[in-house]
Amino acid sequence: MSFAQVKFEAKVSKKKLGINERLRIDFEMNKDGDNFNPPDFSAFSVVGGPNTSVSNSWFNGKRSYKKTYSYFLAPKKKGKFTIKQATIEIDDEIYKTFPITIEVTDAVNKPGGQDSASYIASEKIHLVAEVSKTNPYINEAITVVYKLYVALDTGVSNWTEKDNPRFNDFWSQNIEIKGFKAESGQYKGEDYRYVVLKKVVLYPQKSGKLDLEPYVLDVTVEVPSSRYDIFGNRIMTKVPQTVTAGAVSINAKPLPEAGKPADFKGAVGRFDFSVTTSKTSLNATESLQAKVEVSGKGNLKLFELPELNVPSSLEVYEPEYKDNVRTDLRGMRGSISNTYTIVPQYRGKYPVPSISFSYFDLDSKTYKRINSDELVIDVLEGPSNDPSIASNNADPAVSSPQKSTINVSDQFAFIKTSTKLKPKIAQDFFQSRLFWSLFLVPFLAIPIAIVFRRQKDIRDADVQGKKARKANKMVRKYLSVAKKELGQKETFYISLEKALHNYLKAKLYIETSDLSKERIAELLQQRQVKEEEIQNFKELLENCELARYTPSTEVAMKADYDKAAKTISLIDKQMR
Repeated sequence: MSFAQVKFEAKVSKKKLGINERLRIDFEMNKDGDNFNPPDFSAFSVVGGPNTSVSNSWFNGKRSYKKTYSYFLAPKKKGKFTIKQATIEIDDEIYKTFPITIEVTDAVNKPGGQDSASYIASEKIHLVAEVSKTNPYINEAITVVYKLYVALDTGVSNWTEKDNPRFNDFWSQNIEIKGFKAESGQYKGEDYRYVVLKKVVLYPQKSGKLDLEPYVLDVTVEVPSSRYDIFGNRIMTKVPQTVTAGAVSINAKPLPEAGKPADFKGAVGRFDFSVTTSKTSLNATESLQAKVEVSGKGNLKLFELPELNVPSSLEVYEPEYKDNVRTDLRGMRGSISNTYTIVPQYRGKYPVPSISFSYFDLDSKTYKRINSDELVIDVLEGPSNDPSIASNNADPAVSSPQKSTINVSDQFAFIKTSTKLKPKIAQDFFQSRLFWSLFLVPFLAIPIAIVFRRQKDIRDADVQGKKARKANKMVRKYLSVAKKELGQKETFYISLEKALHNYLKAKLYIETSDLSKERIAELLQQRQVKEEEIQNFKELLENCELARYTPSTEVAMKADYDKAAKTISLIDKQMR
């Protein structure tokens, strides 16, 4: 009978709509619950919500309760789609809604024609992708700047990314934008305001026609209506709108084959090349560093450095790669290098031959080659690699047996660092330590199982403690989800709010329906929590509520997450 009294269902504003229309879906329940999980709206874009509404009423001495979660959806494409089940936990039971099938048709004519708010919004806001160059060479830097133009009599209260372009066939680097600043400009000859939303540096990786995927935003546009308030100010109407920068095509040119060097490895730009050593004279078994470095402007991270060639008498280790490259709207600039460690074994003079580096110069549209200087490494002291010199320098008065020379790479080969010894007589398993250990395990496991079962019965009988432990588990879960969703405003603040609510349920033993700010403050004061922490907790709850309707940056989300973790920790320490 108690199950029959609980109702949880999904309702939609319409089951058939045009691709340019919006759909509202409400999840209604007649009893308060916890851990609401909406379905996956994969075929739709969430342009609004979740909005929460609660109503309480009394009629003939009976209480009527209704709580609703509302979402506003925009279809992504035409066809028939199924909105799957939503779930919620009520009185420790999981309830689910029925799936709903929605049909999306071609665009329909909306009432109001060109005077409608949606049409005005579509004419007053534009997303533009400005490309610095549409016919670059392979590995030549180009920039794409995405600007949102808004008419002077129109406003934008919120925006979210719907489709973020993936730059296939390009090496890409996003340029960080510190704050969104509105500037004055013109769009098709008319005065507009615009905001730069995204900057990207691209390097084409193949020739031919390359398409940039469109950048799509869901925007809440404030359009002036025909109504005025009591002060004579025009009332603004908020309209959800989807804007796109449209697809842009880049025609990448291949590098010319005429004059291409045989050792060309794809460097495009303007560069300097050098080979240097930390020292030119040393003793045998000492080490020096040789650096092969390319510096300048171009695709520094997209080609390989030439290898260093040295005489076989010099022992060379694998190089250490370093890059000091910064990327801005003009492309990559800086330096990359390979540093080799060289250890000579014999005395003498060792020439390091010149090596060359070739690149395609964008200014002259030709290939250029740079040759390094030839270096000489002078090893002053150490054994000689020439047997005749070694015999001439020997003292004839001293007679000593001839010693064999061990190659440096094999001088430690005779030392073994591990063994694989086995006993000659293997011990029988019967009556061994392992035998008696396995024999006694069942007798030890029986009392442990009895104690464990009793403890479990005690824990199961503690209903209040069971709820608290479950809520504590949900706190950790939703804090973890919130940390992973930093940058995604909706899911981050929903998870953070659920974590805060479950924390209060675990610590104060109250239900979700009693989670008012005044009640929370009263209970925390009774548990001797300081006023500062109580105020911080209330501010976090307010931030979670306001974040649904106001824009928020990733920095603000990180600050709220850190504040929540710190506040929960302090309340735990102070609570009596």
